Amino acid sequence: MRDKRQKKRVKPASEVQVESEALDSALRGFETQMAMGDTESLAVTEQQLMEEMLDPENLKQALRRVVQNKGAAGVDGMTVDKLPAYLVANWKIIHHDLLQGTYVPRAVKRVEIPKATGGVRQLGIPSVVDRFIQQALQQVLQKQWDGQFSQYSYGFRPGKSQHQAIKQAQEYVSSGLRYVVDIDLEKFFDRVNHDILMGRIAKRVTDKRVLKLIRAFLNSGMMEDGLVKPTEEGVPQGGPLSPILSNLLLDDLDQELEKRGLQFVRFADDCNIYVASERAGARVMESITNFLSKRLRLKVNEAKSAVGRPWQRKFLGFTFTWQKQPRRRIAPQALARVKAKIRQMTIRKRGDTLKQIIEELTSYLRGWLNYFGFCETPKVLHNLEKWLRHKLRCLIWKRWKRGSTRYKRLRDLGLSPRQAQLGAGNGSSGPWRMGACPPVQAALSNDYFRSLGLPDFRCSTNA
Repeated sequence: MRDKRQKKRVKPASEVQVESEALDSALRGFETQMAMGDTESLAVTEQQLMEEMLDPENLKQALRRVVQNKGAAGVDGMTVDKLPAYLVANWKIIHHDLLQGTYVPRAVKRVEIPKATGGVRQLGIPSVVDRFIQQALQQVLQKQWDGQFSQYSYGFRPGKSQHQAIKQAQEYVSSGLRYVVDIDLEKFFDRVNHDILMGRIAKRVTDKRVLKLIRAFLNSGMMEDGLVKPTEEGVPQGGPLSPILSNLLLDDLDQELEKRGLQFVRFADDCNIYVASERAGARVMESITNFLSKRLRLKVNEAKSAVGRPWQRKFLGFTFTWQKQPRRRIAPQALARVKAKIRQMTIRKRGDTLKQIIEELTSYLRGWLNYFGFCETPKVLHNLEKWLRHKLRCLIWKRWKRGSTRYKRLRDLGLSPRQAQLGAGNGSSGPWRMGACPPVQAALSNDYFRSLGLPDFRCSTNA
């Protein structure tokens, strides 16, 4: 049975404009409800965090962000497009409960998604109402806390990115630090200790209503197979609050590394520490493992963590060359994954048209190239593009099936009778060999695939 993949449709400008106007209309309706909200206790709690969170401009920004991010429904089944109307009808009650510290969030919905490296990642999807409240709180906390975090922490922070983290790592290697302590935390988001986390939050937040709200989100439970299970540890991935709470907890690690004068770069729970020798790396690995275990009750994944050469380890999908001035290159594992994905998309048994396959490939590859085009080894991208075109020629040649059809199609693409006859094959050569046949390459040229919308890999490298 053919695998039925959902195609990601590009919305026309008119449809995007209609959605934007609908959201603006909903925001105006919600703004009216905010103005009519319960103002009790505003005078006595002026400047407190809950009031900042409930500021109308902050709430409008949060609502817009949640609606634009879309995402799956939570345990109540409410979709994002229903959220504005729901808030218009129920905001007064929600607002009152938040001000009084009595708001009770729903359980999160457990969802499993496959990891690129194998296995599955567990997500906890909050209801859209809880996502909206978390987003409003996250915006206020981000504003207050972000400036206190280490400059070498790059994950989930405004103005910082994975590319910046990779470039910082490259600078360490260029400076002569030719060993890396690659630390991977085992199931970090699932094993965050709530009491330790709340202790860190209480040092920065004095508003007891906000502390109670965050604890309620942490302990809201997770629904699986129709049953709600208590959550006694962990920060479920999938909610707007999880990234900033994880950064707050791991700020302890950043401070410890800076206190020791170590050169490091961290993106979420991926942390690389750069040292001058293998012996120094072994000492750092042992001491930091003990620190994480005793101070934060976090466990280092021994199978995935190691001391090694930067060109033998990967960080955020990249690794480096071994030269004195190392260049960024795509990690072999990342190349293997993109090839596996392309094979899946170009499998010959697919019933989709060539146009549909190219559209799906283009959508995927543009995102992939936007990230991995940061490499400084363009030859790798050139070879990957060459291999991709070969795969597509094989697919097309195989779909033409009969020699007479192949001959006619090659003639239609501008080949001479003699070239078309050679390209049609004699029936004994397989698709892979015929995909490399000069007449087939001439007919199905690079320009031909570009005319179908296939991205040009050469324009994507940042080398």
